[in-house]
Amino acid sequence: MIISTKNVRFDNHMMWVELSDERIIGVPLSWFPRLRNASAEQLKDYEMSPHGIHWDALDENISIDGLLQGRGDIKHPPHKVA
Repeated sequence: MIISTKNVRFDNHMMWVELSDERIIGVPLSWFPRLRNASAEQLKDYEMSPHGIHWDALDENISIDGLLQGRGDIKHPPHKVA
């Protein structure tokens, strides 16, 4: 079974992804600097595919598999906390 995206929404600090199996994943925007720094209009301008979410204007691609494995933007690792 392929798990795909049904819906994406944002609040001030999180991205919420509703999946086809009815789960909702919340991930911090700090995992994805391009999304964290985007405007509300830019965040709304995404495309869903069977395997992920794509923001053309932001050059951001997020795979569902990566979200399920707890991976953020591998080009911008999160800062370590003491």
